[in-house]
Amino acid sequence: MRIGVLTGGGDCPGLNAVIRGIVRKGTQVYDYEFTGFRDGWRGPLENTVTQLGIAEVRGILPRGGTILGSSRTNPLREVDGVRRIKENLAKREVDALIAIGGEDTLGVAAALVEEGVPVVGVPKTIDNDLAGTDYTFGFDTAVGIATEAVDRLHTTAESHRRVLVIEVMGRHAGWIAVHSGIAGGANVILIPERRFDIGQVCAWVEQRFRINYAPIVVVAEGAMPLEGQMVLKDQSRDAFGHVRLSGIGEWLAAEIEHRTGQEARTTVLGHLQRGGTPSAFDRWLATRFGLHAVDAVHEGAFGQMVALRGTDIVRVPLAEATASIKTVSPELYEEFDVFFG
Repeated sequence: MRIGVLTGGGDCPGLNAVIRGIVRKGTQVYDYEFTGFRDGWRGPLENTVTQLGIAEVRGILPRGGTILGSSRTNPLREVDGVRRIKENLAKREVDALIAIGGEDTLGVAAALVEEGVPVVGVPKTIDNDLAGTDYTFGFDTAVGIATEAVDRLHTTAESHRRVLVIEVMGRHAGWIAVHSGIAGGANVILIPERRFDIGQVCAWVEQRFRINYAPIVVVAEGAMPLEGQMVLKDQSRDAFGHVRLSGIGEWLAAEIEHRTGQEARTTVLGHLQRGGTPSAFDRWLATRFGLHAVDAVHEGAFGQMVALRGTDIVRVPLAEATASIKTVSPELYEEFDVFFG
């Protein structure tokens, strides 16, 4: 049996660990062969492949990024995209696919299953917003990077007695902001799930200065004020219709400085959160996902996604996993309001 493997969407620490787990178990236990499709769904769409065997996965466990490359290609928007994928899988004698990605990549996988393409999904997103799984790999690494940044910025904020606004990733869900903000001792945490009152933010800032401390504000890129809209980098959209977010941190710093008279600066972590060596937890989780994904293929569990529930790896339907976004609940966010201001 030959299995195709692809990684789609944004790169993420732990992708290589998944690939390694898939190939090692698939080769050694089931005697499967593997074809690596290049650059996400562009690979099976354009029939671009790379060799994928034991030799190719040796030494990749601690490496960030993905040896297969990635893209945000959406074959469902291409002319005859599904037909082209089916034809190219047949040409390469690929019997099944393992798709590693987030809501967009796995949304395509779910649609292909409906068209008769045998696909198993592996959840990947640093935002941790994919339904059906408690955690996604890459999230722990991103939180660790963001937390270290908050720790470092505390000292410069206090040295200069200025407000420091740290913008982290999180288009629709504020998981990175909440986890890193609490872990790093931020004084204000703003997330997409709850529109914020800029007046209240400024009151928290001023309260912090009154006790001779400089405030740290952590804001997710998708956070929005009560009055206003999401801040966009520009109006361009990717193949899945997403606009490019960037700028809420700069907007927030300017508003705080204007309203309070206190100097404010912004640090946008951006792709730093995606890059570099995956954490031990992300390597562990990604490896388990890879091992269980091969088992799912072996058992013919197509249309399923491997997921973490507690400490167990389970399977959930791809359609269910991609039907909604997992967001921060109001109750969880409100647990931490004692630390604001």
